[in-house]
Amino acid sequence: MSIEVKIPSVGESITEVQLASWLVEDGDFVEKDQEIAEIDSDKATLSISAEDDGKIKFSAEEGDTLEVGAVIATIDTDAKGDKKEDKKEEKKEDKKEASSDQKQEESDKKEVKDKDEKSKEAKDKDKDEEKETSKKESASESKADEDHDLNISPLARKLMKENDVSESEFLDFFKGFRIGKKDVEFYLSKKDDARPATEKKSSGGNRDTDRKKMSTLRLKLADRLVAVKNETAMLTTFNEVNMTPVMEVRNKYKDIFKEKHGVSLGFMSFFTKAVTESMKIIPEVNAQIDGNEIVYHNYADIGIAVSSPKGLMVPVLRNAESMSLAQIESTIKDLAGKARNNKITIDEMTGGTFTITNGGVFGSMLSTPIINPPQSAILGMHNIVERPIAINGKVEIHPVMYVALSYDHRIIDGRESVTFLLNVKKMLEDPAKMLFDGKEPMEVLLNL
Repeated sequence: MSIEVKIPSVGESITEVQLASWLVEDGDFVEKDQEIAEIDSDKATLSISAEDDGKIKFSAEEGDTLEVGAVIATIDTDAKGDKKEDKKEEKKEDKKEASSDQKQEESDKKEVKDKDEKSKEAKDKDKDEEKETSKKESASESKADEDHDLNISPLARKLMKENDVSESEFLDFFKGFRIGKKDVEFYLSKKDDARPATEKKSSGGNRDTDRKKMSTLRLKLADRLVAVKNETAMLTTFNEVNMTPVMEVRNKYKDIFKEKHGVSLGFMSFFTKAVTESMKIIPEVNAQIDGNEIVYHNYADIGIAVSSPKGLMVPVLRNAESMSLAQIESTIKDLAGKARNNKITIDEMTGGTFTITNGGVFGSMLSTPIINPPQSAILGMHNIVERPIAINGKVEIHPVMYVALSYDHRIIDGRESVTFLLNVKKMLEDPAKMLFDGKEPMEVLLNL
């Protein structure tokens, strides 16, 4: 029986995807639910799993652009192959046999030892002979290992020595493994680096070019970025934040915080909380244009921009306004991990009302982030650098971060944008205000 492997539907608006990579080789025996391929849509990278056990035959190549429902391979379920479970059982049996042989060998050694104990002189003589033999074997193994000329790190060599593993045994272990296409491609990509410097091509005067097809995600991202520049009245306002108060809170409570909540206390949770509280004061920042209407959201779904191997992705924190700092940090950690491992779903990246991006992790001092449509604003974080600033009439050195708010001037005026960013700054410089909607604690107490 032959089963067709088809491109699944990955979203209502998505009609085409790109076959990013095959995770198995053509003709391999695959098992049910085993991941066999990855596909790129304009929103995320998804994997396709085998529906049954059998031998796979490709009908599409990596890089092909395919419509939803297209057949990319077939699985012959009548074909026979070795399952992973069978291989595990074989290994267990081998281990049992090895264990039995080892016990027999230990028993034999014990008998020899008992006989040797009859004579002290014979025992000493045997020990001397064993030492000489051990030295010869060690020298022989060392010489054999040198012949392999393997580039082994000191830590790896130490681990091999502690577990009594020679280079010969290490090489023999890999002889039974099948070499796939990706292994050969890796070898070819590194072949030039392994050649002597005299044989390598000179970089000077080399006018060769390489072409690589853009992924569907990168193409869609490019279209969206151009559309934002053409369809919005985007402006950016800037400010600076003295990070000393946040850093003091973080340094004081980070160990207790991690012990209780199981996640590290970072800066992103403080910024997210400051943003959601400032939205209560300036709701236009959390709104968007729909035709001739402005849609105001009574919730804050905050997108966190993450750099992944496939490009920029923006997973969304749902109802971030009701989250604690621990919940924000935990959710960001989970979503960012999924994005970097290409395991994130489309639902986890859609529907955001505001975005935060942190170019500071790459060393950016200042930038103008681009709005993520149909949102109306985006906050850009940057690196933290010690700078001289005026504090109570005195010049002091403090860790300072420049922040930027890019906004759509069609819906947000200059007053609103500046006020919003100023409120974010004030809450970060006095984190206690986050508990009182951005107000001073005494103002709340006096109901002012």
